[in-house]
Amino acid sequence: MTALIILIVVLAIVAFYFISVYNTLVTLKNKVQEAWSSIDVMLKKRNDLIPNLIETVKGYAAHERNTLDNVTQARAQSVNAKTVGEQKAAEENMNKAMMNLFAVAEQYPDLKANTNFINLQQELSAIEGDIEKSRRYYNGTARDNNIAIESFPSNIVANMFQFNKVEFFELSNESEREVPKVKF
Repeated sequence: MTALIILIVVLAIVAFYFISVYNTLVTLKNKVQEAWSSIDVMLKKRNDLIPNLIETVKGYAAHERNTLDNVTQARAQSVNAKTVGEQKAAEENMNKAMMNLFAVAEQYPDLKANTNFINLQQELSAIEGDIEKSRRYYNGTARDNNIAIESFPSNIVANMFQFNKVEFFELSNESEREVPKVKF
């Protein structure tokens, strides 16, 4: 009788442990999805702002068509990205296109002084800051999720219920990690 009670207690402890690990994995999975949703919202906000920026620049730099087309294509790629990997590639293209757009703007003093352009540039800068925060949060939740999925003994539960590791949202262009040089 005592052995039966001990067996029931041990089975109950194991069952509660598995339930606890399962619930933790579900929580982490949902946090990753929430974090990705946050990035997605910020990217959509930025993508909605870009056409206004392009229209403002068009009025001043009509012959810079190639640069404007590149920004438009990068925006379309970003809007159509479905996975973390696709979004990473889209972000790299967007960063290059936007740097070229702002380089073009430097050539037009009237454009740089235009109130609409300045406001759009400031709003875009604020959104970029929000995107960076969202990326950090996403990568933090992805890290926690991946650690739980790979760590023993939670990896047993993760494998039983097919929880999968998620991809980090990292820059692969080394030049984007460099500190900009400021010259006076």
